[in-house]
Amino acid sequence: MSDTPLRLHAVVHGYVQGVNFRASTQREAASLNLTGWVRNRWDGTVETVAEGPRSAIEHFERYLHRGPMAADVDRVDVTYSEATGEFSGFHIRY
Repeated sequence: MSDTPLRLHAVVHGYVQGVNFRASTQREAASLNLTGWVRNRWDGTVETVAEGPRSAIEHFERYLHRGPMAADVDRVDVTYSEATGEFSGFHIRY
């Protein structure tokens, strides 16, 4: 059951733009074989959607609470749902 495909939607708050957050998130997701995307939002947050096995998604969520070394994450708002399988790869959205 731990490999049940899952979808995570997260908004990361704090000092998370201009600190390589998107690129490092993309690398982390790729290393976990997750699909989805990450982008900066107008309000200074970073938003991401990722799909993959539950264990990998849980690891990814823990990463989002840390981020890259220069980031200062205040909080992460996360929702889970069923994976849709709509993505191929993990991309930075602009």
